Amino acid sequence: MINSKSHDTNKITGAQVRAARALIRWSAKDLAKAAGIGVATVSRAEVEDGVPSITNANLKAMQSALEAAGVEFIPENGGGAGVRLKKPE
Repeated sequence: MINSKSHDTNKITGAQVRAARALIRWSAKDLAKAAGIGVATVSRAEVEDGVPSITNANLKAMQSALEAAGVEFIPENGGGAGVRLKKPE
């Protein structure tokens, strides 16, 4: 059986969450507070390099919080998924 999570290109990965936090210098506690989730949920998400085994709602909450802080998620496009800071508007 193929794990559909490994083929889901619309979701961010644990590695992207780790990298995003590093870019904006947030602790796991900072992200948890901004996303309205528990620190343990952030930690569980970041342990995995692929799509984390957490609820879609929690993953979206983390993504939204990080994007609001200026992070842009780059999808897998042959060169690998990634993150970068958005250009100021």
